Amino acid sequence: MRDNFSVTLIVPCYNEVANLQKGVLDKIGNYVTRHRYFTEVLIVDDGSSDGSRDIIRNYAKDFPKFRLIENPHQGKAFAIITGIREAKGSVVMFSDIDLATPIEESEKLIAAYRKGSQIVIGSRSAAREGAPLTRKILAFGLITLRGLILGLRNLYDTQCGFKLFETASAKSIIEKLQVFRNGKTINGSSVSAGFDLEFLFVARKIGCRIAEVPVIWRHVETKNVNFITDSIETLRDMFMMRYYYLMGRYDFDA
Repeated sequence: MRDNFSVTLIVPCYNEVANLQKGVLDKIGNYVTRHRYFTEVLIVDDGSSDGSRDIIRNYAKDFPKFRLIENPHQGKAFAIITGIREAKGSVVMFSDIDLATPIEESEKLIAAYRKGSQIVIGSRSAAREGAPLTRKILAFGLITLRGLILGLRNLYDTQCGFKLFETASAKSIIEKLQVFRNGKTINGSSVSAGFDLEFLFVARKIGCRIAEVPVIWRHVETKNVNFITDSIETLRDMFMMRYYYLMGRYDFDA
């Protein structure tokens, strides 16, 4: 049983004034203040243009564990990668800023890590209560395709925005990524499922111990998810992963 650990919480942010005004950072700040194993909260802003950064800076004055990292706009995946690279804790966890999964559910992920898992992913109910039909169709299609293209079977929910990684393993994995290897400035939102898939694909290939635990989740409407463009982007990313794998581009050696 692991007892000596510290947690870096990564929270990606892109034009999230609406969620910030709901007090999500108060909830996160109060929670990590009460739990000493959370040693830092890295809020990685993905080039917001709506005033999100100013709000985050004000919160950082009240919550000393908060640190704002300002990225150019490259999409959610590279915000998380930046957070992993900057993390000082022995464990990194990331949560979507809308807190669709309440921050209190982190205890379930930490419990699985303490038992020996190197990667712990939150798993939402199959019903996805409150989610629109298009989101449910996308989820079902993704489950089928990731098994066929990437062989990611026996993992039910790869896309829940609530995960925990052993920091050393996570830093090794992100250096082995190929699709999400180099960031570039983009236009519009990018929340492609591809990053989670490539991360878990590499993790499986290098033998990481992965656990999946059920978590509470509620649908939160967001303008950052687009059914058509996100589906196309994810499908493209999966085929690129398969191509790079067949071409021997991935280095799965330790």
